Amino acid sequence: MAGLKEVKKRIISVGNIKKITKTMEMVSAAKSRKMMNRVHDSQPYGKKILELMNHISKYVADLNSPFLQSKEDPKIYLLLIVTSNRGLCGSYNSNILRKARQRIKELQDSGKTIRLYVIGKKAATYFKFIKLPVEKVYYDFDDKFQYFQTKNLMQHFEQMYLNQEFDILEVISTHYYSSTSQKAEITQLLPISVKITSEKKEIPNLLILPSKEIILNTLIPYLLEYTLYKLILESVTSEQIFRRIAMKSASDSASDMTKFLIRLYNRKRQGKITQEISEIVTGADAIK
Repeated sequence: MAGLKEVKKRIISVGNIKKITKTMEMVSAAKSRKMMNRVHDSQPYGKKILELMNHISKYVADLNSPFLQSKEDPKIYLLLIVTSNRGLCGSYNSNILRKARQRIKELQDSGKTIRLYVIGKKAATYFKFIKLPVEKVYYDFDDKFQYFQTKNLMQHFEQMYLNQEFDILEVISTHYYSSTSQKAEITQLLPISVKITSEKKEIPNLLILPSKEIILNTLIPYLLEYTLYKLILESVTSEQIFRRIAMKSASDSASDMTKFLIRLYNRKRQGKITQEISEIVTGADAIK
């Protein structure tokens, strides 16, 4: 009978786990839909900035901006690695950390100096474990983060870049392409790698105030802020999608295990009943 009790306890335990994973799946599904809407809603703003910059830059001979000037032999790389604060999201964090290790090894083999900034507890814990120093950790970029947070962070990086504290800023994050496609990638943020047309054209009766150069130099920081916001937003969206998929897989596994345990319980119970009937029959025959 102890065997039956043990199996019954396991059935109850697996059922309780399934309730938790199912609830987490529903929460992640709701959050992922909300985050996907934020990604789609932010896209027109970024497209308009690029469109405006490309349009104005056609009438500028040479745009002199430090954010567009790259060094021939960059020595110092600043890597911003975006992970999550919590686990239970499948291979989301492992994909990012694997990509980060590959990039770090490439830069180290090339003799470059690396400065690490990370978002999320998972990256902070990982680099502490492998004994790679991290200069700054940010914990407040979750599904409720706001644009001003990335704006402040980008302004900090811009000031560091102007002070020549690093040569290249790269962001290692998960890019969101669709609800079924997310991929860990590396994006160069500084100097700007987006190609801006600089072919000079003359258009009569076109008046731009205060000047084309001033407008473009004003737009560049907005482009940088939006790009960082988009990268982090896509990462958080991908995290929720990965978590929803992981929790659905866990719920399905719990259902399969419950079915197996119920069959096992029924077999044990049937065997116990058969044994008891056999003992009764044997006892009755002995009396006769």
